[in-house]
Amino acid sequence: MASYQVFFSGRVQGVGFRYSVKRIAAGYEVVGWVRNLPDGRVELHAGGGREEVDAFLAAIESSPLRHHVQSIERHPIPPLRERFGFVIER
Repeated sequence: MASYQVFFSGRVQGVGFRYSVKRIAAGYEVVGWVRNLPDGRVELHAGGGREEVDAFLAAIESSPLRHHVQSIERHPIPPLRERFGFVIER
């Protein structure tokens, strides 16, 4: 199992970034959430099997969203408590 906190910076708010990430998540067995931050970044927490989470994050990075991203910070975190689903937090 693996869980990560990921910060995306660049032009990642107001471009459908969170909704696109949620749509990508539907294709993977991951749990977690994505939200906008007041400083203009987007924060994501994702957990699941290591290969599944890595594939999910790679899919985000290789999607058309990559054109909006200037940098990505990825940090391992303790396992997520969510049992299922990936949501957009407000």
